Amino acid sequence: MRALTFMASAALVLGACGGAAQPAATTAPPATAAPTVAATTAAPTPATKLTFTADMRSENEVPPIANEEKSGSGKATVAFDLTRDGAGAITAAKASIDLTLTGFPVTTAITLGHIHNAPAGANGGVKVGFKTDAANPLNLTTGAATFTKADVTVDPAVMQQIIDKPADFYVNFHSVLNPGGVVRGQLVKG
Repeated sequence: MRALTFMASAALVLGACGGAAQPAATTAPPATAAPTVAATTAAPTPATKLTFTADMRSENEVPPIANEEKSGSGKATVAFDLTRDGAGAITAAKASIDLTLTGFPVTTAITLGHIHNAPAGANGGVKVGFKTDAANPLNLTTGAATFTKADVTVDPAVMQQIIDKPADFYVNFHSVLNPGGVVRGQLVKG
C-alpha cells in the first residue's frame, strides 16, 4: 500500500509539473539605456566689438625721429564695431580712435593719422584713415592734445587681417615736421 501511495503522489507531482521537464523560464533581457549622445556646445558667438591699443612712440618710427619732436609720445585706443553674417564672417566694420599725445614741442602740428599694414621695424601702406585732412592740422600749442574720431569705415577683409594678426598693423600720426610719421605704435589686442 505504501508503494501505491508513493506512486500516486509521484503521479500528482508529475501532473502538476506538466510531466516532462520544462525549459527554464526566460526573463526579458534587462532594459538598456538609450545610447547617449555627447552634449554639443554651440560655437562661441564671434565678437562684434573689439578694442586694440597702441603705445605711440617717436622711436617706433622707421627711421626713428631724431629732431625736436622725438620727445613726443602718446596712447591710442582703437575700437571696432563689427557686423557679422550667420556664419560669423565679417560683413562690415567701423572704427573709432581715442588718441592722447604728450611731450611735443609747442610748435608741433599733426597733419595725418592712419592704421598702416606692416610689422614693427617696417613701413607699410595705409589701411584705415583717421585724420585725413592734412591741410587742417591739429596744433599742439601746449605740447599735448587729444584726438577722437568715430564711424570710420573699415574694409571687412582688412578687419579680419587685423583680428588675425594685430602686430602686423600700426597706428601712425604724422606732423608737418615729420610727414612720414612722428609717433607710431603696433596694435595690441586689449
